[in-house]
Amino acid sequence: MSISSLTTRWWLMLKASAAITMKRHQDAIDAYRQILALRPDDKEARAVIGNLYAEAGDLASAVKEFERLVQLDPTQADAWFNLGFLHDKRDELAAAERCFRKAVELRPTLDRAWYGLGLVLVRDGRLEAAIEAFERNVKLQPHSPYGYFQLAMTHHHLGQSAEAWQVHRQLSEFEPKFAATLKRDLEQTVPRAASRISPGSSPKKEETTAEAA
Repeated sequence: MSISSLTTRWWLMLKASAAITMKRHQDAIDAYRQILALRPDDKEARAVIGNLYAEAGDLASAVKEFERLVQLDPTQADAWFNLGFLHDKRDELAAAERCFRKAVELRPTLDRAWYGLGLVLVRDGRLEAAIEAFERNVKLQPHSPYGYFQLAMTHHHLGQSAEAWQVHRQLSEFEPKFAATLKRDLEQTVPRAASRISPGSSPKKEETTAEAA
C-alpha cells in the first residue's frame, strides 16, 4: 500500500472511530467500506463492519461479512466464533454448530466457543454432547458462573441429579448468589427426561438466567 493510501486509511479510521462514538453506525460502515475499496483484503475492516451490522440488528448482513472474512482467512478462530454466534441468533443450529466446532478446532482454549457450542447442542436436544462442551468451558473459565449453571441444568435434564448438585456445590464456593438461582431452578424445573417418560406432564418453563458467557 502506498504512503498516500496509508494516509487515506488512517484518516478513514479516524472518521469511522468518531462515527462509532456518536452511534452513527451507517457512517462508520461507509468509512470502512472505503477502506475496503483501498484494500479488499483488510481483515480488520471486514470484522468491524460485521460487528457494526450485528450491533444494528442486521444479522443477515453481519453473517455475510464474517463469511467473507473466514474466506479471506480460514484460520481466524474469533471470526468463526462470531459467525457461529450470529447463526445461533438466527436459529440456524447446524451452521452455528459447524462454526463453533471450527473455532475450537483452531483454538481449543476459546472458552466462549465451547459455551456457545454447548448452548446449541442443548437446543438441538443433544444433552450428552452438550455436557462435554460445558465441561470444557468450566475448565477454561473456572470462575465464570455461566458454564456451571448450564452444566448443572443439562445434568438435571438428563436425570443426573447427583452430578447436577455436585456442580451446584462447586458454584457455591465462589458465586453463592448465582448458586442460589441455580438451586431454585434445579428444584423447580422438571427434567426433560422425566417429561419424555410422562408425556401428559406439564413441566414448568425453564428459566434462562444464564445465557451468555
